[in-house]
Amino acid sequence: MDLADFRKEYSSRGLHREDLDPDPVAQFSTWFQQAIEVGVNEPNAMTLATVDETGMPFQRTVLLKYFDTDGFVFFTNYGSRKSAQIAANPKVSLLFPWITLERQVIVQGTAEKISSAESLKYFASRPRESQMGAWVSNQSEVITSRKFLMQKLAEIKDKFQHGEIPLPSFWGGYRVKPEMIEFWQGGPARLHDRFLYQKSETGWKTDRLSP
Repeated sequence: MDLADFRKEYSSRGLHREDLDPDPVAQFSTWFQQAIEVGVNEPNAMTLATVDETGMPFQRTVLLKYFDTDGFVFFTNYGSRKSAQIAANPKVSLLFPWITLERQVIVQGTAEKISSAESLKYFASRPRESQMGAWVSNQSEVITSRKFLMQKLAEIKDKFQHGEIPLPSFWGGYRVKPEMIEFWQGGPARLHDRFLYQKSETGWKTDRLSP
């Protein structure tokens, strides 16, 4: 299939230095709120990139659950492939593709486990079905069929039919502490606006990049 003519001209929305917040997390918060307001589907969906021990990159979509000045938090099974790769090399990259707004945000930084108390606080807020799902899946392991999962789910439902569902010891959150954040705004004639924030000992340094 030839996709040479499959193209879209971006708008002249533009992104200017004087409109940027000096704090990239505050700038991210502004863009995130705008993505919500225009109805971007799952604006908290982000591509998480890790590498294995050979340097082979892996990507998958995970959901951002909250963020603050300390970083961007997502949750997963600590026995998963992504967790094994983070344990070997905690340097990761996040990508937020807000296509509707002709925007994307790239975050590069170091992933580290959050505390059990912090994980428990989020776990307790999840729907009961999601809590049970965390107990069912040995994420990334080979299984024989979906029927196997449904049987395990039935066992978990029976086990925890009364009372609260405890936090699994193998499940929790990671915080990606940003070292670089890039904001990309599509522009006409492929002259996109790109601004790169890089963390230094004195704060954040901001540069405009060529598209």
